[in-house]
Amino acid sequence: MLKRFATIILIALFTAPNLPAQTAGLKLPPFKKAKLKNGLTVLLLEQHDLPLISFSFIVKAGSTADPAGKEGVAALTASLLRKGTKMRNADQIAADLDFIGAQFFGNAGLDFTSGRAEFVKKDLAQGLEIFSDCLLNSAFPPAEVEKLLKQNIDGLKSAKDQAQGVIGEYFNAYLYGAHPYARPTSGDEKSLAALTRDDIAKFYESYYTPSNTIMVVAGDFNTAEMESLLGSKFGAWPNKQAPTVNLPEPQPVAGKKLLLVDKPDATQTYYQIGNVGIARSNADRVYIGVINTLFGGRFTSMLNDALRVSSGLTYGASARFEQRKARGPFVISTYTRNATTEKAIDLTLEILNRLHTQGVSEKDLQSAKNYIKGQFPPTIETSDQLANLLASLEFYGLDERDINDYYKQIDAMTLADAQRVIKQYYPLDNLVFVLIGKASEIESVAKKYAPKLDTKNISQPGF
Repeated sequence: MLKRFATIILIALFTAPNLPAQTAGLKLPPFKKAKLKNGLTVLLLEQHDLPLISFSFIVKAGSTADPAGKEGVAALTASLLRKGTKMRNADQIAADLDFIGAQFFGNAGLDFTSGRAEFVKKDLAQGLEIFSDCLLNSAFPPAEVEKLLKQNIDGLKSAKDQAQGVIGEYFNAYLYGAHPYARPTSGDEKSLAALTRDDIAKFYESYYTPSNTIMVVAGDFNTAEMESLLGSKFGAWPNKQAPTVNLPEPQPVAGKKLLLVDKPDATQTYYQIGNVGIARSNADRVYIGVINTLFGGRFTSMLNDALRVSSGLTYGASARFEQRKARGPFVISTYTRNATTEKAIDLTLEILNRLHTQGVSEKDLQSAKNYIKGQFPPTIETSDQLANLLASLEFYGLDERDINDYYKQIDAMTLADAQRVIKQYYPLDNLVFVLIGKASEIESVAKKYAPKLDTKNISQPGF
């Protein structure tokens, strides 16, 4: 039903782009929230459009729970969930999943570890058996641990050959300093070399507990039957208290500072500029999304228009606010040739300043509102997308009002709101710069942007 409703909205938006603000809104289908006796939080959302059932889980521990010096352990633990249990080896798990055309993946981010599985309705019993086996009985076979560690170390070396693949890690580390958000989710050369199977097993035993887990099921099922089925599969999962993840509130950097990462063979300079931004629960997040759409969130944004379309300095420029449990970064990202580094950074800062001095027009504001309302519905169409959405809302302490009131909040935004958001959330004087490029050609340029200049060579371990 939601998919059909979203389609209607899309047709209206694309056939009448100049209409006044849309007053209709999306509404999440009803779902049930329950908690098993062992503390496992369960959310159940019936969707009968297709004979598919999607599972999404969140374990409330991501890379911010990695012990110091063991960065990457949360990510490795998640990746190894389908690489062996007490009953199946990795090949058997892959073959069993393939036999029923099912999917199962695990992944760790900064705030939490997540995973998803999806089965055709007729294969629910087999699919849920494999999924629960992987989640509850992970064995972390030594050979699989060794293989994955080697792959990750090789992947890190390859990533450092491509500046765009690691500049985010350098930016986070430089921006957040000693805060847990500075940690590289996938680890670095030192931490990966120090990790053992015991570290992974210890992380799993500590944090993969029912009271530290959110389970969401969306798709073609009966709620009462699914609740009973989950009870039979996960009800015996023994509970214990997971360690508390210490996540202090990060503070924005005062003034300006710059990190230059020397990549002697670089022909282009990749750079990110920003500061500490907002948390997922920030009350202005919808308004910020509207402004950022205009500033750097779409192809016709101010940044992309100036840096790519009008000047040809880059193939793409963007800005984003990463919303996390605590305040994530605000980041402007792009790249350019060594010879045009100064011109590109100057223009980037000029556009940021223009956002403050000229603001946005009523026409701009309406355009961004319509764009967001056209882009958003396809992101919550499928059972898999809905399961992920509900799991995320539950983790961040939000509820269905985040979706049900979304259009209403967008439509309510005024030019005065826009001016306040620009002034409050887009820093001009307090900025962190991270550049990866050929230092012998761009260091003199880099010095003009901040009184404090730090340097690294990309061959140095870590970020």
